[in-house]
Amino acid sequence: MPKRFVVPASDFSESPRFPGDFELAEALTLAARQLHDAATPHSTMRTAVQLAVRLLPGAEHAGISVLERDRHRRTVAWTDEVVRTADGPGGDHGRAPYWEHLWQAPVVRVTDSEAEDGGEPLAGLGLRSALALRLRADKRRLTVLTAYSREPRAFDDAATRIGRLFTAHVSLALDSVTVREQLTEAMRTRDLIGQATGILMERLNIDAAEAFDSLVRASQRENIKLRDLARRLVDADSTP
Repeated sequence: MPKRFVVPASDFSESPRFPGDFELAEALTLAARQLHDAATPHSTMRTAVQLAVRLLPGAEHAGISVLERDRHRRTVAWTDEVVRTADGPGGDHGRAPYWEHLWQAPVVRVTDSEAEDGGEPLAGLGLRSALALRLRADKRRLTVLTAYSREPRAFDDAATRIGRLFTAHVSLALDSVTVREQLTEAMRTRDLIGQATGILMERLNIDAAEAFDSLVRASQRENIKLRDLARRLVDADSTP
């Protein structure tokens, strides 16, 4: 399960507000750099929610949640506890109608939770407006960034436009850091399997191909992932 984060807004106090397109371009460039500097998907999302509050006009709070087809929901990054409650699983919050629209539309806006059907959960938390933007989507789940405001009609067309530009950067950064993480894990796994193969070569007096085949057969027989079996072998060999 993804880690969860709460981050103080002061960490991003240098991010500028902007009145025009040139300032917007500069702000998005700075945001992209900060996103791509993150070391893991979790820290990328942690950075994204704070930047969302700085970049999106009207935003006071933000969170990233994962929505499953079975309506199960979990929050993976948030700026404030009120977001954790609004985005959290179960109860009326899990049945907010605007979330369901995100399966068909990349953006959904709540203009006034006190006046819209199904807005009661947000209104009960003092959140009058919401701007929900898809980050990732497949057949089973959505990853969504949502900005909130305590003011009604806080998010206009300009905020939506900026939000879509921003989430494009977030999505690219998430893809990039995920690939880096996978490559790093693949290299670690390769080294681990190489060590395990070497141990079998020495113990059984066989060549590398035979040792690897033996490891694969044992993995299949025991129904254990190859890397986990290799780790067990290496750990056992290093234990006196």
